[in-house]
Amino acid sequence: MSQTSCAVSDFYDRFPYPGDVLIDGPPPGYNWRWCFEAAYASCSGTLFGSKHEQFTPKILDAGCGTGVSTDYLAHLNPGSEIFAIDISKNALKIASKRLSRSKAFDIAKVSFEKTSLYDLPHINYFDFVNSVGVLHHLTDPSSGLKKLASCMKPGGILHIFLYAEVGRREIRSVQRSLTSLGLVPNDQGVRLGRKMLSELPCCSQLRRNYEEKWSDECRADVNFADMYLHPQEVNYNLDTLFQLIENTDLIFVGFSNPETWNIARLLKGELLAIAKEMSLMKQWKLIEDLDLSISHFEFFLAKKPFPILDWVDDSSLLSASGKISPCLWGWPTKDLLDRDMAPLKLSSESFEFLNVLHSSRPGTPLSELPLGWSSSQIASTARDLLLRHVILISPG
Repeated sequence: MSQTSCAVSDFYDRFPYPGDVLIDGPPPGYNWRWCFEAAYASCSGTLFGSKHEQFTPKILDAGCGTGVSTDYLAHLNPGSEIFAIDISKNALKIASKRLSRSKAFDIAKVSFEKTSLYDLPHINYFDFVNSVGVLHHLTDPSSGLKKLASCMKPGGILHIFLYAEVGRREIRSVQRSLTSLGLVPNDQGVRLGRKMLSELPCCSQLRRNYEEKWSDECRADVNFADMYLHPQEVNYNLDTLFQLIENTDLIFVGFSNPETWNIARLLKGELLAIAKEMSLMKQWKLIEDLDLSISHFEFFLAKKPFPILDWVDDSSLLSASGKISPCLWGWPTKDLLDRDMAPLKLSSESFEFLNVLHSSRPGTPLSELPLGWSSSQIASTARDLLLRHVILISPG
């Protein structure tokens, strides 16, 4: 293990992250990015594999920390095989306790191991790799990403979370200031770091940024240390992010927070029309320039071959089968929370469609659902529900 890796391991042994409290029972709500069915369908437009087979995904949680992500992965993917790794023994101890209390070990086959992702022996093994907040703490993120790619099966997907330069400028200034003051990641470093931020003039931009954006998140010392006293961190912009991806055989299939990268949330009217004529990459770079609060990138990559279906053809859609997404809250009512826990109200037509879909034999083509509707009405309703991620589709 390199000197930097040892420093990161020691850091997380002292400050096991994330600092979420342990609870009895399953984790609250859901995160669709950690549900293989929902994540794969979001990336590819379709469910994984044949609609007639029972599929048990093999999942890698690369840098699981105290097991928050692993807990969700287990509960959202019942029966799956999950291999969770981290370089901190103390974080892994907490992770094991977390999953014991949540009964996750009864739901999925979960194993933990203290190791670096560089040392993973698996080749073409995992269907789904989750690596949240890990690569940006490596001395060589490119090599780390290539290693994760080698562990994936062809057609597999990878979910990644990386720090973004633009929204972390003030954080980086605080980090440099604490380093200049000789503070290190220990209890005194945290105490004096908090003291510095609280004693800066009220008009200080760094103090305002901390109090308005990060103080709640940093209430726990573990979180404060991770944000301001971490020994190794790399930040990205869109250019360096896509350079990182281009150095692998992986393909970018989309942001997992797509609403952030919709230019229509920032511009309207004539300016929006001009922006819409630009390429997607230019739109994203415009968003990066206009929104200085973007503090991270979260996105999916896939290993080729990875066909993507758009379901614009009615005949293809009608021959497909569907199922209701597991990442909904409130079904079977008309008033739901969608995959992002945002309110979603179903029309009477959509509600009827879902009820019939739910009660029909799995694998039934949409055209054969006993609705008594025209083909165009079935296709239109199904496409709307698909675009809103209420249903997931398998090709006919």
